[in-house]
Amino acid sequence: MYILLLSIHGLMRGHELELGRDADTGGQTLYVVDLARALAERDDVEQVDLVTRRILDPAVSGDYAEPIEPLSPKARILRIDAGPDEYIAKERLWDHLDGFMDNLVTTLNAAGRMPDLVHSHYADAGYVGVRLSNLLGVPLVHTGHSLGRDKRQRLLSAGMSEEAINETYNMDRRVDAEEEVLAGADLVIASTHNEIDEQYGLYDYYQPKRMAVIPPGTDLSRFHPPAPKDSPSAFADQLRRFLRDPDKPLILALSRADARKNNQTLLEAYGESQTLQEVANLLIVAGNRDDLRDLDEGAQSVLTELLLGIDVYDLYGRVAMPKHLPQDQVAGLYRLAAERGGIFVNPALTEPFGLTLLEAAASGLPLVATENGGPVDIIGNCDNGILVDPLDKTAIAAALLKLLTDPERYRRLRDNGIVKVREHYSWLAHAERYLEHVRPLLKRHEPIPSAPKRRKRYRDRALFTDIDQSLLGDAEGVRQFVAAMHENRKCATFGIATGRRLDAALTELKRQGIPHPDVLITSLGTEIHYAPRLTRDKYWNEHIDYLWRPATVRRVLSGYPGLEPQPKSEQTRFKISYHYDPDQPPDIEELTSLLRSRDVTANLIQSFGRFLDIIPSRASKGQALRYVAQRWGIPLERILVAGGSGADEDMMRGNTLAVVVANRHGEELSQLVDLERIYFADRPHALGILEAAGYYDFFGSCGLPTTSP
Repeated sequence: MYILLLSIHGLMRGHELELGRDADTGGQTLYVVDLARALAERDDVEQVDLVTRRILDPAVSGDYAEPIEPLSPKARILRIDAGPDEYIAKERLWDHLDGFMDNLVTTLNAAGRMPDLVHSHYADAGYVGVRLSNLLGVPLVHTGHSLGRDKRQRLLSAGMSEEAINETYNMDRRVDAEEEVLAGADLVIASTHNEIDEQYGLYDYYQPKRMAVIPPGTDLSRFHPPAPKDSPSAFADQLRRFLRDPDKPLILALSRADARKNNQTLLEAYGESQTLQEVANLLIVAGNRDDLRDLDEGAQSVLTELLLGIDVYDLYGRVAMPKHLPQDQVAGLYRLAAERGGIFVNPALTEPFGLTLLEAAASGLPLVATENGGPVDIIGNCDNGILVDPLDKTAIAAALLKLLTDPERYRRLRDNGIVKVREHYSWLAHAERYLEHVRPLLKRHEPIPSAPKRRKRYRDRALFTDIDQSLLGDAEGVRQFVAAMHENRKCATFGIATGRRLDAALTELKRQGIPHPDVLITSLGTEIHYAPRLTRDKYWNEHIDYLWRPATVRRVLSGYPGLEPQPKSEQTRFKISYHYDPDQPPDIEELTSLLRSRDVTANLIQSFGRFLDIIPSRASKGQALRYVAQRWGIPLERILVAGGSGADEDMMRGNTLAVVVANRHGEELSQLVDLERIYFADRPHALGILEAAGYYDFFGSCGLPTTSP
């Protein structure tokens, strides 16, 4: 089995992970690296590739610029170019994900082998994973790590407006991607039952039968109880700088500097309990920092509040809040706390899982943890700690004192954690359960077949255009276009990508004197035919039939206000078409939610301000185009696509060269105006396509210009 793991954002490498550097370098980065290594240890796994974004930025380590980094003999990190060179937050990645997908496919093609399984991590990777799985015809597994709807609810409760949430976190795109991946994934892996019930339950496409709880493991070779042979912790000397009595038990909190981690409440609980201060020191490690003033606003605010709290409660000599904790010293810090009879505490408002809880427990520390989220399962399985309301300072202090002042209870919970983490949360056990769940998925999919034999392999580029609102509308433009394609027929494949049915498309092309294209993508990407005999691609129809339920679509939308079915001549097996009143357009989000609630996964496409088409989730003009490019071996960078309506958008995103003709319908496609490879022509119809061909020097070098004309 060849498994491809997708984890796009953050700083990903195989050593000294910069956990807590920012909001994008949390536990997910450690999780996927450990998962890759654990799966690669299996005899029934041949190769594991962890795919992330390549970063060339002097502000971060040069490690993140290396295209390939070995993790073990059968595991490696592949870094793919996408978007700007510099390191950017995940919220700014969305417009670059189509390019990431296209570059990844190019890399896989060059390697000569496609994965048997794609496993995406987080919403951005889910967006790519759905498209890669659809293109290759392989199963998709997904792990959310954290979910947008849950985060949106918490932010609204904290007083943030819907508009501010969307502007700051790109929340609409994130949630839409999460809904899409839940609709398309063969398996969703969660860390806890709470995650399935309370977080995924917020989604329209909530499918518990497709979900499995497989808790992450912990590296038991690194995280283990103190032993006589262990070297002294390098962190002990640092603590002496902060603590008046450094040998007292340590209450240890370890997280990034995030308000949701709720370390301020922990500090207040400690500051308001004189008894707690007498029996233990408090150590809060909240990420790494050089200069507090250089941190982002959120982290700066959290750390400032903590430092002010130390001053308000006069906790100097009792609280340590060091600026740095190197990743290679984390395990030693847990053991140092265990040697001193300490406790690990996680007071987060909610904790999706809590890898640090496992690490601490394996190292010999009893736990006090939030009752919201993953700790419920961990402490339930291991019987090694106390759950608390994270907003109740009195309860937090009382739980800590119970353990610190009851030696027998302390030892029992400590020993339970050491034994039961090994039993329930090893990576060996995780890999075994993982493969038990994914093996059956491989039988449900038929991978994309090898490329068909085709003549004229010397054609190294292709031009695809829509018919209406793009190619037709100016007779002289059509004449010039046909002449240009004829002149360049030896180097360029000619394709049509239209919403029309095949017969209607052929009739219109004949009427306009346009020769038969080499490829016809019709009915919005649900049919593909090849010249010279208009051979239908039967595999494509089998491929897009996956999870398609047209009878349910028609039944659910029957009588929906404002939708009028188009004539039967416009309907096909894979395309259900409606008219709507342009003055009262349908709410696509509402319609999508309605269909998802009936377990229907589909693409809804609005175009020309009056058409609504519903097609299978694996079908669209863009997906059909990429399928043809994949089978015929034409690089997307050498394909020029032309369009003028919303139905053309996914052809244009990513690595294709694209042109939006000047006569586009209304404001459709205006959201693409800032994307590099999309040219907005000054001329309409076919003349606009020819204008773009000149801009890109398409029939010459077929390269992307470095400056505007």
